[in-house]
Amino acid sequence: MDPKRELTSVDLAALVGELGAYEGAKVDKAYLYGDDLVRLKMRDFDRGRVELIFEVGEVKRAHTVAPERVPDAPGRPPQFAMMLRNRLSGADFVGVEQYEFDRILEFTFERDDGITRIIVELFGQGNVAVTDGEYEVIDCLETVRLKSRTVVPGSRYEFPESRTNPLTVSREAFDREMDDSDTDVVRTLATQLNFGGLYAEEICTRAGVEKAMDIDDADEAVYDRVYQAIERLALDIRNGNFDPRLYLESDDEGSDGGDEAEGDDDTDADEGRVVDVTPFPLEERSDLAADPYDSFLAALDDYFFRLVLDDEEEQEPTERRPDFESEIAKHERIIEQQQGAIEGFEQEAESLREQAELLYAQYGLVDEILSTIQEARDQDRSWDEIEERFAEGAERGIEAAEAVADVDGSEGTVTVELDGERIDLNANRGVEQNADRLYTEAKRVEEKKEGALAAIEDTREDLEAVKRRRNEWEADESGSADADEDEGDEDEDAKRDWLSEPSVPIRENEPWFDRFRWFHTSDDYLVIGGRNADQNEELVKKYLEPGDKVLHTQAHGGPVTVLKATDPSESSSSDIELPESSIEEAAQFAVTYASVWKDGRYAGDVYAVDADQVSKTPESGEYLEKGGFAIRGDRTYYRDTPVGAAVGIQCEPYTRVIGGPPSAIEDRAVTTIELEPGRYAQADAAKRMYRRFRERFADESFVRKIASPDRIQHFMPPGGSRIKED
Repeated sequence: MDPKRELTSVDLAALVGELGAYEGAKVDKAYLYGDDLVRLKMRDFDRGRVELIFEVGEVKRAHTVAPERVPDAPGRPPQFAMMLRNRLSGADFVGVEQYEFDRILEFTFERDDGITRIIVELFGQGNVAVTDGEYEVIDCLETVRLKSRTVVPGSRYEFPESRTNPLTVSREAFDREMDDSDTDVVRTLATQLNFGGLYAEEICTRAGVEKAMDIDDADEAVYDRVYQAIERLALDIRNGNFDPRLYLESDDEGSDGGDEAEGDDDTDADEGRVVDVTPFPLEERSDLAADPYDSFLAALDDYFFRLVLDDEEEQEPTERRPDFESEIAKHERIIEQQQGAIEGFEQEAESLREQAELLYAQYGLVDEILSTIQEARDQDRSWDEIEERFAEGAERGIEAAEAVADVDGSEGTVTVELDGERIDLNANRGVEQNADRLYTEAKRVEEKKEGALAAIEDTREDLEAVKRRRNEWEADESGSADADEDEGDEDEDAKRDWLSEPSVPIRENEPWFDRFRWFHTSDDYLVIGGRNADQNEELVKKYLEPGDKVLHTQAHGGPVTVLKATDPSESSSSDIELPESSIEEAAQFAVTYASVWKDGRYAGDVYAVDADQVSKTPESGEYLEKGGFAIRGDRTYYRDTPVGAAVGIQCEPYTRVIGGPPSAIEDRAVTTIELEPGRYAQADAAKRMYRRFRERFADESFVRKIASPDRIQHFMPPGGSRIKED
């Protein structure tokens, strides 16, 4: 049996009650691990330290964790974590709710300066969205642009469409859902009533109903038993009548010790591997060994802790083939859905424009309708009277009255029917204003289409990445036999395959220049650039030495770029002749991290001068802004220097992210990703690169620790980017 890796809706309904006991706890700090695990460190006056985590990746969970089990804090907090700290530090935990019966938890925190909501989506791709008290998205781990909903910073958070909540469903609504089904009882409970497979089977078992019974054969007595079983389950959840169980499967697949483990305290159930955790015993799991717990939160903490240990123990020297086909099918299915959304946006925008054109085509008729309503309202006539007046006019054959399909006083709208098209109008506005509103709405829908196009491109690139990994895996497998035979004869100095290492040791080093933009040229010379005017000023005043080269773009807004002849700890010398290849790479660096890239251009002009030609003293009558400098003497120009940027992961002598011109990075990193100017914001492009790096390393935890999206972003050019196609 495959172990559970995602919490169910029933789990979340039970979880909410226990998490409510921590209301009033204060938030100390927030942490982000990789791109899918958030940790909140809190203080509860009765219980002391409380660690709350949300994970929304391959494993989807939300629960408290014993302090001794929390992962070590990342060395450099990413932007998302810093945002959480700024909003939540010292805030009170007000409470948590499950959105309807969906796998969504909404955590609310309050501070004197406002309310913050953290909405955790534990379904699909998973997401964590941080909103203010009015549900405006401050930031989110993943942007969502679908036809049905949008979750992007700056917009109002949109929940998924409502579904039936089986824990609160009335008997009448239950009967309707069952009657509308065309399948068997268990599938109806799983899909129509949203229980999912396991709990649908559990309800049938508790009700004594055959799971495969066709819905047409289910009579009133069957409905009664099923509904009563649902009510008992809902009552246990509402009243907190939990008796949590952690279920284990014996390592001996042929053994069946479930009853023995359940009834004998001396049975060593811990020897099995964990497969499920539930808020109460399930008859569907009666064949498994089970450990009881005092609280569901404690059971969840133990379950996921042991799940990680079990996964690590199952890793074999020769890794089992990943299920590439399922991943490919998933991405292809998502692309199909996104294409459908794009078609829907196109049709919706076209329909809105046609409606606006219809208003102008029948301007006189529409104007008569709107003027009639506005005059009647000026005379204090009620909306009911206005509707009656249009009905009477329609009976007399008045064309304008016949075009009125509906009047809604609560919304102040009138619906007209023109050439078979129904159009909702604001009754307090004129024809032009209503048409403008429709055109504006069409434009907004077109923008959603652009977002969907960007999303589909992301998915296509993810699909190609899976296919590449599959091809690489198959190529490696075909050559593995020969490689094994020659393994003992390998040269000790051969390059280590860090991508395949199951565990990459962390060797951190933060050089003095790490806060600047930097890279080492192919000839091993250091190049540093300023990130802002203050750093430009500092580079020229503090780090510019004889023998160095200074490079700058002709375009405004470029960084001061210094090609160092020596390290600041060494004696400077003007006799060192810097290689032309290093100067050209420094020139590419200067143009890439300037406004040239931000403007979407692919080349620009750069000039180079010697250190002694740069001065912070302006000419008489001139003024230098902060970060500016004066150049005296001739300049060497590098015309039409192409932009170029790559980000890579280095494993020796230190483990870290590096970035710069591709020619300088490729030989220093074990893997690189090349960029080009594009429409993706830095943060979105960094997340995509992070996912690519994780796919390339066998040790995904290594990438989490040293190459977070925020750290990758540190080496990216300003402005929009995209991953350059291979």
